[in-house]
Amino acid sequence: MLDVLVIGDVNFDVLVRPERPIEHGTDVCAEIRQRPGGTGANVAVGLARLGVATTLAGCVGGADCAAITDLIRAAGVHVALRPVNDARTGVIVAIISPDGERSMASDRGANLALDEADLPEELIAAHRHLHVSGYTLFDPRTRSAALIAIGRAIALDKTVSVDPASLAPLRSYGVAQFLSDIEGIDVLLPNSDEAVALSGLADVERAASALAVDFPVVAVTRGAAGALWADQSGALRRPTMVGLGSVVDTTGAGDAFTSGLLAGWLAGQPPNSCLDAGQRAAAKVVARWGAQ
Repeated sequence: MLDVLVIGDVNFDVLVRPERPIEHGTDVCAEIRQRPGGTGANVAVGLARLGVATTLAGCVGGADCAAITDLIRAAGVHVALRPVNDARTGVIVAIISPDGERSMASDRGANLALDEADLPEELIAAHRHLHVSGYTLFDPRTRSAALIAIGRAIALDKTVSVDPASLAPLRSYGVAQFLSDIEGIDVLLPNSDEAVALSGLADVERAASALAVDFPVVAVTRGAAGALWADQSGALRRPTMVGLGSVVDTTGAGDAFTSGLLAGWLAGQPPNSCLDAGQRAAAKVVARWGAQ
């Protein structure tokens, strides 16, 4: 049996670092690079590099399928990717600010073709844990597949984790609906803003504790402020801060944290060790270009 089945997006990331603030109607010189990305692919690659036997399920453009599959396999990931011949592979353009933070525009492309047939019961049964990116729940074209997968995993007594993915689409989708969709999962992985939105509480520590009433583990990323863990024991745990060093690009930092934390949690490590592992993985990613 394999360890983790990841359901989520596979993208090309176009990373743009302007020399100065972008001005309307004129050119700005920039450093521009293309890197592999996508929340699903990032988490799967991160887990595999930590020695976790991982499968990535999703959809990619038919023209890119062979190259993307080879790239992901080279990282040690098993693949269950379907080529979609009449669609493009997803693309995200990220504008990177001097402090490494980014603003993004996304075209999810072939990721929106994911359906129930891509996630058969036997695929879920072959893994002990299911990880789902919130993006798959936010769009009506993929929501049913994600819900069915979560339901099947819970029915098969698998553990399940979900990352809310992004604040703006979470709000557009609806907090109440999202919480209903993920009822019964084991690990919720929001960032600070998502935790506040999901709980309705302004303080992130109170938000994490409130969410832990309904979810056995809540691990909240807080950017440069680190991370925290809340569970149904009522205790809040904060790890030793991991020095980030120079921050080049924060793209994929949250996905890297997810990989590190899940690898520790699946290995039975204590909460602080899981948080430390997540922070170490994120620190490595932000020190260079690209999410993987």
